[in-house]
Amino acid sequence: MATTAAPYGLKPVNLIGGQPYAGSTRQLKIASGYASNIYNGSVVSIVAAGTVEVVDEPGTNASAFPAGTVGVFVGCTYTDPSTKQKLFSQYWPSGTVASDAMAYVVDDYDCVFQIQADDTLAQSALGINIPVVNPTAGSAVTGNSTMAADASAIDVTDTIAFKIIDFVNSTTSSVGDTYTDVLVKFNPKSHAYSNGTGI
Repeated sequence: MATTAAPYGLKPVNLIGGQPYAGSTRQLKIASGYASNIYNGSVVSIVAAGTVEVVDEPGTNASAFPAGTVGVFVGCTYTDPSTKQKLFSQYWPSGTVASDAMAYVVDDYDCVFQIQADDTLAQSALGINIPVVNPTAGSAVTGNSTMAADASAIDVTDTIAFKIIDFVNSTTSSVGDTYTDVLVKFNPKSHAYSNGTGI
């Protein structure tokens, strides 16, 4: 039972229909010197330059995800500018100068993600749409995102980022927990592979 707020961003669980998630990612370029942290579990977008950046919108009706939103960041690799050694990192440190920086992105549109809500969600939230809060927040110590699902902003509108498809069930169901853990999937208008709009 989640009684403590401990958000962890988006974590891939499986694919829609119960298919297993095999850990597949796509490597996408990060611009050298890109000046924002990107944490594991953050939503990322391909921008006009052809590189990946963190999405700083919550995915609400008024602040929808950009057209290039392509999935969830789960780490990166780059050559450390100080040591000249190749690093595999949990997160992208803001301003790192590295011409070979590559993000690992879970870009499968059918992927199901686990996320913690910032408040309680009842059974009636199943099938409804939900945005996120603190989309760029995270910890430089763990490298993980601290983004959460925004329980106060659930709605039926199709421009909201995610759809709640299930509740997390471990020993008991998470329904009604103080901070409910849910399973979500990108809505069509919120993912670059299904929204039809170019970047």
